[in-house]
Amino acid sequence: MTKIKDRSAQALPLNTILDGECIEVMRSLPEASVDLIFADPPYNLQLRGDLHRPDNSLVDAVDDHWDQFSSFAAYDRFTRDWLAAARRLLKPNGAIWVIGSYHNVFRMGAELQNQGFWILNDVVWRKSNPMPNFRGKRLTNAHETLIWASKDEGSKYTFNYEALKALNEGVQMRSDWVLPICTGHERIKDDKGDKAHPTQKPEGLLHRVILGTTNAGDVVLDPFFGTGTTGAVAKMLGREYIGIEREPAYRAVAEKRIANVRKFDSDAIAVTGSKRAEPRVAFGVLVERGMLRPGEMLVSPRGKTAKVRADGTLIGDDVRGSIHQVGAHLEGAPSCNGWTYWHFKRDGKTVPIDLLRQQIRAEMVEH
Repeated sequence: MTKIKDRSAQALPLNTILDGECIEVMRSLPEASVDLIFADPPYNLQLRGDLHRPDNSLVDAVDDHWDQFSSFAAYDRFTRDWLAAARRLLKPNGAIWVIGSYHNVFRMGAELQNQGFWILNDVVWRKSNPMPNFRGKRLTNAHETLIWASKDEGSKYTFNYEALKALNEGVQMRSDWVLPICTGHERIKDDKGDKAHPTQKPEGLLHRVILGTTNAGDVVLDPFFGTGTTGAVAKMLGREYIGIEREPAYRAVAEKRIANVRKFDSDAIAVTGSKRAEPRVAFGVLVERGMLRPGEMLVSPRGKTAKVRADGTLIGDDVRGSIHQVGAHLEGAPSCNGWTYWHFKRDGKTVPIDLLRQQIRAEMVEH
């Protein structure tokens, strides 16, 4: 645990849990120093009285003092102030995730837009094992909503599209995530055997957030740290974390939990990169560097041929243009990835031209 003090001219207190009110602590940290913020603020549930199951046993609901606000106006002031403090901490290309229920997520969404954040997605976390609605007067509340927003409209935020696609068995990651709430071994208990925190989030949820929207070594801040799920997952994935938590019992649980987390090795935390993020290489570069010669014939998997021209275009029997345009014309298709479509011959073997592009990219990375 680290006590709050003025850190405006100091290095970031990485991989620590700071003691204090989140707004005050965030205001003490260096401006534009954080890559990602994940915030799970009080929901302001406005519970009225105890909740019992049909067998008359008491439900362990969220009725802690930190979730108590005198009015919607008081909650809105709190939301405005902590979001402003969070925005100040984000780097120009930083982003924020907030999570909430129907009680508060719409109020947070409006304030995000009021402050200039640019909403990228809302994600529905659909709970595969939600708590039943015991009173039978409403629908079972089976989801929570996350909002992902960049600091500004023009921010170049991190999005590891290919990594999330790989995580989803090769299919684009959708904005509805089906994950269970914390139960069994994942649910952290206190010394009495009770839940250490009533709204502990599953590690699977934070895994998707951190894997998909940060890079190894990035700094992730959680201003409502609780029992430390954000820090535990950040450590596993090779990210730096900063937690803020005012409740001593939660800090103690989080510190013990994170101390037992093993950081993955560098090979394990590497993610599938986006092809769009790789250095762009024009086909003409292959020609001007002599990797392909003007007049050399390229062949498609189905035996279509085209001749390389000195300006980096191709010419076929009745068409000329880029590697993509000529491929699309010969296949009668609306588009074509010429890099994977065209091949050349060397030593009696047919080789994809994309192999030459990868050689050039490797040289660009080395230098």
